[in-house]
Amino acid sequence: MVGTFWSLVPAIIAIALALCTKEVYSSLFVGIIMGAVFYAVDAGSGFAGFFNHIFKDGMISQLSDSWNVGILVFLVVLGSIVALMNKAGGSAAFGEWAKKHIKTKVGAQAATVMLGILLFIDDYFNCLTVGSVMKPVTDKFGVSKTKLAYLIDATAAPVCIIAPISSWAAAVSGFVSEGQNGIALFCQAIPFNFYAIFTIAMMFILIFNNFDYGLMAEKAGEISTGKNTENESFTKSTGNASVIDLILPIATLLIFCILGMIYTGGFFTKMVEEEGNMVANANYLNFIESFASSDASVGLVLGSFAALLITIIWYAVRKVLSFTNCISCVPDGFKAMVPAILILTLAWTLKAMTDSLGAATYVAGLVEGSAAGLKMFLPAIIFIIACFLAFATGTSWGTFGILIPICIAIFAPNSPLRIISISACMAGAVCGDHCSPISDTTIMASAGAVCNHVDHVSTQLPYAITVAAVSFLTYIVAGLSQSLGLFASCLISWIFGFAALTAVLMFMKRVSKK
Repeated sequence: MVGTFWSLVPAIIAIALALCTKEVYSSLFVGIIMGAVFYAVDAGSGFAGFFNHIFKDGMISQLSDSWNVGILVFLVVLGSIVALMNKAGGSAAFGEWAKKHIKTKVGAQAATVMLGILLFIDDYFNCLTVGSVMKPVTDKFGVSKTKLAYLIDATAAPVCIIAPISSWAAAVSGFVSEGQNGIALFCQAIPFNFYAIFTIAMMFILIFNNFDYGLMAEKAGEISTGKNTENESFTKSTGNASVIDLILPIATLLIFCILGMIYTGGFFTKMVEEEGNMVANANYLNFIESFASSDASVGLVLGSFAALLITIIWYAVRKVLSFTNCISCVPDGFKAMVPAILILTLAWTLKAMTDSLGAATYVAGLVEGSAAGLKMFLPAIIFIIACFLAFATGTSWGTFGILIPICIAIFAPNSPLRIISISACMAGAVCGDHCSPISDTTIMASAGAVCNHVDHVSTQLPYAITVAAVSFLTYIVAGLSQSLGLFASCLISWIFGFAALTAVLMFMKRVSKK
């Protein structure tokens, strides 16, 4: 079963069960059990091997991984900051400000998207921050919780994957071999990242044309009341804060997360080594290199913890909240993140099962086997394979690690198809991650919007599939036009893609009215 289609079956079962039963915990666990059964049968290790593979090789191994632990600590600290802001009344103050400045449902949705775009540093940071800040505003104007979850999710990974200064850019650059500048290659690929670009464009088209379709339209009346007990700490306020008490923690969090990431990449060490003889260009190059080599997990923990301390001091000095009330928000933030942490733990364990069964090797073989004679269509093929792999495993970054080295090996360094194919890999990975119910970003978006997780997945799926179909066709156009040069190919592809997306959405608007 190792290295064959069977290696993907546990993830497929988990996804199918989650969509059918609308219950994600048991669905993930069933997938984990199936993966352990397949592994034990293939290895002939019996019941002892079965249980060891689930807990020792799977769950315990994943929870002891330094990267995963860093992400969990970051979530707890971020949850504490969000709980602080809400208990202090920062979100309520922003809601009062929004009542004066945001007058319509369109404005509330547009503000949500713009805030999501501005918080480009990391998708986890984006999901929880945008949700906690904008939820009171979108509730006031009747935006459904499923629509809010979609707007949060669609401005998380799709924005991070086209932001040169983000944890995602750092991750992608780490998969680039042959001594190339990973960030430079990442920047060259941005214009061809059609899924991310078209997703952002689609949000604005839907918002300003004021329509929904598919399951999203059916859920349009389901507004979150803010009474979800799992997220009670995100909605109760006892302080008397102003808008600055919301803006300062968010700005501090953004600044210190950036500082934390470049610190882990050695930026300040490089400054010392320069002995003060630095020029602006050297500073810039050191910054980019440090971001590319950063440890995002550690950097986000350092940045968020510094922001938490500053927020507590700020509130205590301004007497917005007492020190005791500030400290009580730390366990409140942890409690609010427990459902997301549980799902993440199960999702990581399921990924460990598929990895042990050789899912990566199986998919890599499919890609390499399709290279001969299909080079012009390879970007579109890679896009579809990356979509499927990220959907089945729930991880974009794992997909990057599998497919980007293959793209680099297949094409010559100066070939336009190398850039287009790497873009297709990143776009497909984000698309699959965006659709997958076991994706950590999808889970975070549900938590941020206080939305039922399966409802979020099922309502945003038609939207994601629409953009994916248009992106697939656009990659065919890009592959066929690449001989004209990167600029001409990009221009032709953009014209075709935006025309196709607009036509499809206008058709869906007409159908939804009927």
